[in-house]
Amino acid sequence: MGARDRGPALRILLGAFGDPGHAFPMIALGRSLAARGHEVTLQTWTRWKQHVLAEQLGFAPAPEYQVFPTGPEPLDFYEAIVHATLDTVPLVRRLRPDVVVADILTLAPALAAELEGVPCATLIPHVHPHGEPHFPIYSLGARMPRSRLGRGFWRLAQAPVARGLEQGRADLNRTRIRLGLAPHAHVHGGISRELALVATFPQLEYPRAWVNGSHVVGPLMWEPPARDVELPAGSDPLVLVAPSTAQDPEHRLLRAALRGLADAPVRVLATWNRRLPPRGLRVPDNARVVDWVSYSRTMPQCELVICHGGHGTLVRALSSGCAVVVAPAAGDMNENAARVAWAGAGVRVPRRFVTPRVIRLAVERALGDSAMRSRARELGAWAVAHDAGAAAAELIEALAATSTAALTRGPESAQSQARASARMLAGPPAPPPSARTRAGR
Repeated sequence: MGARDRGPALRILLGAFGDPGHAFPMIALGRSLAARGHEVTLQTWTRWKQHVLAEQLGFAPAPEYQVFPTGPEPLDFYEAIVHATLDTVPLVRRLRPDVVVADILTLAPALAAELEGVPCATLIPHVHPHGEPHFPIYSLGARMPRSRLGRGFWRLAQAPVARGLEQGRADLNRTRIRLGLAPHAHVHGGISRELALVATFPQLEYPRAWVNGSHVVGPLMWEPPARDVELPAGSDPLVLVAPSTAQDPEHRLLRAALRGLADAPVRVLATWNRRLPPRGLRVPDNARVVDWVSYSRTMPQCELVICHGGHGTLVRALSSGCAVVVAPAAGDMNENAARVAWAGAGVRVPRRFVTPRVIRLAVERALGDSAMRSRARELGAWAVAHDAGAAAAELIEALAATSTAALTRGPESAQSQARASARMLAGPPAPPPSARTRAGR
């Protein structure tokens, strides 16, 4: 089906936080939208400019502010959002997009779109962070409770989390009022109620009642170009060690895997992901260590992937039909590890147990568990049968077709007048520091 068969070509502005886990899924989305004939511009950090242009997408540099407590002249987080939003409004006016899609950590494009009356969707490049009252606290890494007692425990434990979310709602609402926007009555105000694209496997989402325009579309995956690497010789099962690009600076997981699998009946391909280890690595005869590897071309040849549990690496492995051993290092890696263990497609190793012996035992368990490997292959087959980019694009096209917000777009819109009135009352915010900055999330 051609682009004309899907309706008129749209102008679409994408906005993404610059970390790979957020920028890469948005580039993947942009590629899918452009392939359907739409005119796409991606606003993100300049480090990805050449890659964005190589995908035949327009590029716009994102405002990057240092926020408290880092930097010589840090801004308060919400002050940075105000600056980034006002910096983004001219881009929205110039492009006049039919739809804006903002990453969950990137509020400025979403707020600028709202100011200009443009419908806005949110891309969540991982599992949905907000759950039912009986769900475990997000990012702790706890498994879904199986008993009434467990569900009751988490309902009580969620109380301080709920208070934090209410505080976040109040802080964001003060920011919205400064910009001339109405306050929200709901928490997680950075997630669009018009359309939220959850870019993960549905098999990693706990059962819930999906509301407020949320749709699980499947993983959106992209990676920078990379050369092919030579695989270790032999016919034993191939295990890929794929550590985080940002966590574990001592390469504890990489070292433990190389030592633990040194005499195992497997071949080991490991990468240090262009983060030079602080001291030399001892590489056994059954292993090969490289600086970088293409996951999309290498993982389909693997039986197992060892990783920290970054969402992009995890879903790439599962999309390739690989079972995983996950040793979470920080942040949402704990959540991802819990979800993959709950889904039956991998083994979770708590950070404190990352030793050569434990990694060896985890690998033996994963390779020896036919049900686990079969489950991983099921997820791989699901990924082949479901085009996440096409599913997301169709939802964005539907939003553009049904939204009435586009009809009120323009400098004289009610939202623009409200913004101007609020700025006149509040006065202009303090100018941002001249140093290069890193937020606007």
